[in-house]
Amino acid sequence: MADELLAVRREKLERLRAEGVEPFPPEYPGVEPIASVRAAHEDLEAGQETESRHRVAGRLAARRGQGKMAFLDLVDRSGRIQLQARADVLGPETMERLLSLDLGDLIGVDGTAFASRRGELTLRVDDPTLLAKSLRPPPEKFHGLQDVETRYRRRDLDLIANEETRELFTARARIVTAIRRSLDEDGFLEVETPVLQALYGGALARPFTTHYEALDQTMYLRIATELYLKRLIVGGLERVYEIGKNFRNEGLSPKHNPEFTMLEWYEAYADYGDAADRLEKVVAAAADAAGYSGELDFRSRWRRVGFSEAIREATGVDIDANRDRDALVAAIRAAGVQLEGLDRLTWPQLVDDLLSKHVEPTLVQPTFVLDHPIEISPFAKAHRSKPGATERFEAYANGMEIANAFTELNDPDEQRARFEAQVRYAAEGDEDTQPYDEGFVQSLEQGMPPTAGLGLGIDRLVMVLTGRDTIRDVVLFPALRGN
Repeated sequence: MADELLAVRREKLERLRAEGVEPFPPEYPGVEPIASVRAAHEDLEAGQETESRHRVAGRLAARRGQGKMAFLDLVDRSGRIQLQARADVLGPETMERLLSLDLGDLIGVDGTAFASRRGELTLRVDDPTLLAKSLRPPPEKFHGLQDVETRYRRRDLDLIANEETRELFTARARIVTAIRRSLDEDGFLEVETPVLQALYGGALARPFTTHYEALDQTMYLRIATELYLKRLIVGGLERVYEIGKNFRNEGLSPKHNPEFTMLEWYEAYADYGDAADRLEKVVAAAADAAGYSGELDFRSRWRRVGFSEAIREATGVDIDANRDRDALVAAIRAAGVQLEGLDRLTWPQLVDDLLSKHVEPTLVQPTFVLDHPIEISPFAKAHRSKPGATERFEAYANGMEIANAFTELNDPDEQRARFEAQVRYAAEGDEDTQPYDEGFVQSLEQGMPPTAGLGLGIDRLVMVLTGRDTIRDVVLFPALRGN
């Protein structure tokens, strides 16, 4: 049956060409969004005529009636509009050709607006144009495209079939625009830094590697933009941000895609408290842009809780009192806390797992977890009043981390010592460590002012603001096995 449908559409294509109709014309200028046409006539009463002419274009989504009069539905990105086709207006030949089109064909029409007897805005078509012949049928009309795997692999079909999907990615675009506007208005400069790097860094993660043939050199897809952006602070740009792709060679999960979108900003003469205040402002703007009206409160001051305190409240384990690996393992066992791989994890891995597995899922309302241990924060400044801690926070919402921020470490000697500690953790078996970057240390030796830096996961923020449970829903083309 599928082959027969394809053959019928192919036959129609050849017939159009034989009749001198170009099925794939090069342009169709002057098109109005359907939403704009609807907005211009929202006060029309049932049966009311106008003399307003409009040109719209989109995909043919439905057809009702035959013979001397028919109604068609046209869909573009902004909405749907009804078309009226009449043989006494179009002439019999044009009418027949219009009604012979298939659902899924792309057409453009000129027409006059009126309200039908039922009050539906309609364009009376007087000049239809085929813009692209669809050689494959669209997804099934009444139920849309339901299979989740197909929706991810064939996002084009998902967008054709599901208005909800189109609205989701329109909301994502509005969120990003609102974030940019908020930072631009506060004097930040948007910049671009290398995606392909000779030495990865700025996060604790495994990179993707590739080979640069011209230089006969191993290169890495960036795992973060941090180290390059801080070089710009050294250079005097003072407030910078970048929205772009990062890549981490890790597993797939509802919260993880190996290619993901991050916002990072750096602000001279500020600390992590300032970054927290700014994040509240930026996310509130994004929530407004997305039309968020859920149970999470993004417009009030977010809750703040200490890292050690959060773990102690959730597990009963006091990490401050157990600063070496063996002591912490004993405390975890004594508290009856379950952690996979307890005997092989380093101290930094243990505290990170305590937070991510036993605290993070409980943080539903927007929350800042503050003052992380120095062992898991190689770029954060040591806390000014808490020994062993750093001026760092992670932000959570709906049980998921969405942002990470520091008062940035700007002492080059301390940064060098932190890199050396990361090398030791790598020797102990931790694969997700920060490699030693002497070039970055030399940049700090030029002098970097007090600086606040923050990374916000765009994909995760979109998940939260649109009520999605998996990152694959909010990435147009997510990573899939066998893609």
